[in-house]
Amino acid sequence: MTAERHPVEDAVTRVLIADDHAAFRGGLRALLDTVGDIVVVGEAETGEATVEAARALQPDVVLMDVNMPGIDGVEATRRIVDAEPHIAVLVLTMHDDDETVFAAVRAGARGYLLKGAQRSELVRAVRSVAAGEAIFGPGVARRLMAYFSRPAPRVDPDAFPELTEREREILDMVAAGRSNGEITATLVLAPKTVRNHVSNIFAKLQVRDRSEAIVRAREAGMGGEGGATG
Repeated sequence: MTAERHPVEDAVTRVLIADDHAAFRGGLRALLDTVGDIVVVGEAETGEATVEAARALQPDVVLMDVNMPGIDGVEATRRIVDAEPHIAVLVLTMHDDDETVFAAVRAGARGYLLKGAQRSELVRAVRSVAAGEAIFGPGVARRLMAYFSRPAPRVDPDAFPELTEREREILDMVAAGRSNGEITATLVLAPKTVRNHVSNIFAKLQVRDRSEAIVRAREAGMGGEGGATG
């Protein structure tokens, strides 16, 4: 982590850049340094370092990549928002798949842009989330609108009878894009217990990984509002 402080006025938006690629951080810093009312106060290259830097530097905005060493950007976002809710997290990533987008939003990200966004779009997004607004790139916004405009799927009450009630509850949360850490916190279970439940679910459904489990569960109507437990 590298950090530096500047004597800035309240009108200036303080930004922390979180990305594991030094060249990208440098380019982003150079871009933002040309904007009079934005100042980069620090950089971080891992998820843990980002959380620590956010706590120490108290930036207005964290520009957050998703893929980073250690904890990923989604988990780092959750930790920052939980501890420092006044700090806005603006995700800046190459990933635009539904699972990543919705996981970031659930974690508390106030905005979501794809790398390659125009300079004007990025600057506007930084200013907007610092002012308390939510802002998303055009493609991401369309995904969110499409998702929330769909009628909630009907959950098949007979789906996965081989699962226990607790396993169905956890599968529903997995289908909603929740991480093991989020499931642990929500259900107040030990991390090992959640991992064991998830492993049992994979075995019973005969799926290889989380992605296959999500597909199976969503086909049965799980992962929407209201849950799938009974």
